[in-house]
Amino acid sequence: MGEFTPCPDEAVNAAKAICGPITLSEITDRRGSAVWKATGTVATLAIKAGYGEGEEITAREGAVLDQLPGYTVTVGRYASGVWYVTPWLTGPSTWDLFKPIRHGDGDHARALAGSADLCRAVAELHAAGWVHGDLQPAHGIHTDHDAKLLDLSWAWSPMFPPSPLFQGGITHLVAPELAAAVESGERPVRTTIESDVYALAGTLWTCITGRWPLDYDAAGIGPDVGPSARRAAIAAGAIPLHSAEPWPTAQAPLRAVLRARAQDRPRAAELAVALEEL
Repeated sequence: MGEFTPCPDEAVNAAKAICGPITLSEITDRRGSAVWKATGTVATLAIKAGYGEGEEITAREGAVLDQLPGYTVTVGRYASGVWYVTPWLTGPSTWDLFKPIRHGDGDHARALAGSADLCRAVAELHAAGWVHGDLQPAHGIHTDHDAKLLDLSWAWSPMFPPSPLFQGGITHLVAPELAAAVESGERPVRTTIESDVYALAGTLWTCITGRWPLDYDAAGIGPDVGPSARRAAIAAGAIPLHSAEPWPTAQAPLRAVLRARAQDRPRAAELAVALEEL
């Protein structure tokens, strides 16, 4: 394992200007993108730096955050790339929130409330004219008040076009129509509200079951099969949903979303209501 990339002095100074003296904790550093938790005397911030292959993607995410309601960001450049500073979100990810459920001893009411909160966060993003494009179990944080979305590098709106670098998001949660668009060579790949809702349902399914929604084994698709072949099979509807049902009541509305045609999927706000009514 290589050394963690140094935090840009410019980003450190920006963080200090917001919250006083800080203590930095290294969080992640991969594929040209590094994140630190900056704990100060009056606030806690996240610092993200993009360098090399991650520079353009990080710059794009900073620009997205700057335009979204409910987000605050300070953006800058340094010798090796770009950085941004934004408030640290305290709380478990959706994946971590569901850990007790996966272990068989969780609070089902809390999990359902968290599911609805995540759906509302997606619904609010859609209402603001944006599509996330990369929803997955680690990309929602559940604070004391609501859920907030992370990793918005691939988000787009009519006023902020999609990135030509985007390849459709994580393959296991890509909607069939989006998989077909990616494999057709269509660029830029345009995610939709409908494909976001598919990924949202798939995310919650994964958090409940601990496995991706599609049953690759049943379709004869082994772990050595690459993303392109997987997308082609998803686009053709050749992979069934997994039969594991540790929580049938909660999985029922998710199953309906994952099986529906794009035009028949509910909106994120409607899925929130369906989960709340269980």
